[in-house]
Amino acid sequence: MKYRLGDSLYIKGRIGWKGLKRKEYLDKGDYRIINGTNIINGKINWSGCGFISKERYNESPEIMLKPNDILITKDGTIGKVAMVEELSKPSTVASGIFILRNTSPNTWITKYLYYYLQSYDFKAFIHSRIEGSVIPHLYQKDFESLSIKNPSLEEQNTISRRLELIDKKIDLNNQINDNLISLATALFNKYFPNINSGNEMIGNFISNYDRLRKPLSKKERLSIPGKYRYIGATSVNDYINKYNFDGIYLLLGEDGTVEDATGYPILQYISGKFWPNNHAHVLQGKNVSTEWLYLFFKQRKITSIVTGAVQKKISQKNLNSLSISIPDKDKLARFDTIINPIFKNIRIIESENHSLEKIKIELLSKLF
Repeated sequence: MKYRLGDSLYIKGRIGWKGLKRKEYLDKGDYRIINGTNIINGKINWSGCGFISKERYNESPEIMLKPNDILITKDGTIGKVAMVEELSKPSTVASGIFILRNTSPNTWITKYLYYYLQSYDFKAFIHSRIEGSVIPHLYQKDFESLSIKNPSLEEQNTISRRLELIDKKIDLNNQINDNLISLATALFNKYFPNINSGNEMIGNFISNYDRLRKPLSKKERLSIPGKYRYIGATSVNDYINKYNFDGIYLLLGEDGTVEDATGYPILQYISGKFWPNNHAHVLQGKNVSTEWLYLFFKQRKITSIVTGAVQKKISQKNLNSLSISIPDKDKLARFDTIINPIFKNIRIIESENHSLEKIKIELLSKLF
């Protein structure tokens, strides 16, 4: 049996005339707002969320979030999904996101719906709706009209548990890597306490590969599903069947989401085969290791080089201009011998996560 989503679920988005402008966002507050860029790898990056006034929050009760709500992006990178697993503050969503709430617990398991929205079946539905569009957008009426199969609750539970086990292992691996990166960062700060002073520019120690980037539209990506990561400014956006980079690189957000709430750059340490879009600088170390360059930017605030009031941007020129005091080659070499085993473990764990993601993608294609 199939059920039409609009008949069995609560689906809402921000009403157009209540759209929020960026200038209304607050640096601090009691009411959070989630944008599409805050949805990363199936999770909500709460630390990157903005804040709005109580008045703005209260005017849209239909999109006040509740635990177990599912969020799905309908603009920009369409089809990114996350689940609200915690709510430490009252929260709402920006205009580019739908809220899906399970109001039929006797019909649906919420986690089953969450995983269905990550399947190729749903991606094909999105492709059919945005194909030929000048500005791709997922409309609420189309989303509500989608009919999907409704297995028994027992079967939904079984499917959800299988996929959830993979997600939990990936989350555990991410926690281990976060700890390893924190260790490497602490070592960097101990070895190079005065690194941010000096007369040299960091650009002299960067190899930049931005010229080799080639963005692919959502429609193009949907037509070439595969195992290689298509990576944006903050995270993996899709998996496609081709790549144009292979090796160890540092991605640093160029436009859109370029810094976190405390002014540090958005960074991704990447190894293996991947395809970056044009929203992140693609870098390697020059006369320093890429790992050293990554740790340098981990401890360096970059607010002073960010331009743009509406669309934030870090140009190559501004990035290269950051002052630095480069230590001697012997000290750099000694430090690399200490951090190399740490980053080797990080890459091994990342590789395991890539394998798990491939298994998950295969299961999603078979189970749905």
